[in-house]
Amino acid sequence: MFVVIFGRPACPFCVRAKQIAESLQESRDDFKFRYVDMHAEGVTKEELEKTVGKPVATVPQIFVDQKHVGGCDDFEAYAKEHLGLYA
Repeated sequence: MFVVIFGRPACPFCVRAKQIAESLQESRDDFKFRYVDMHAEGVTKEELEKTVGKPVATVPQIFVDQKHVGGCDDFEAYAKEHLGLYA
């Protein structure tokens, strides 16, 4: 399983999503992730909207195996339901 998190520095929800991914990577052999700092890598909201397929109002935007799951809360719920994440 490969997760991509598009986020921005100093965004508390982005930080939380990255912490969740780091926890999963430590506890699961089948989990890898990449954090994309949108500012540092020059990714615009408009480019992200094309990938997501709808308007993007917030970050992070998270993809699991190239499927858009949503933001931090959506990712946390997904991880609890499908990946054994403990709160």
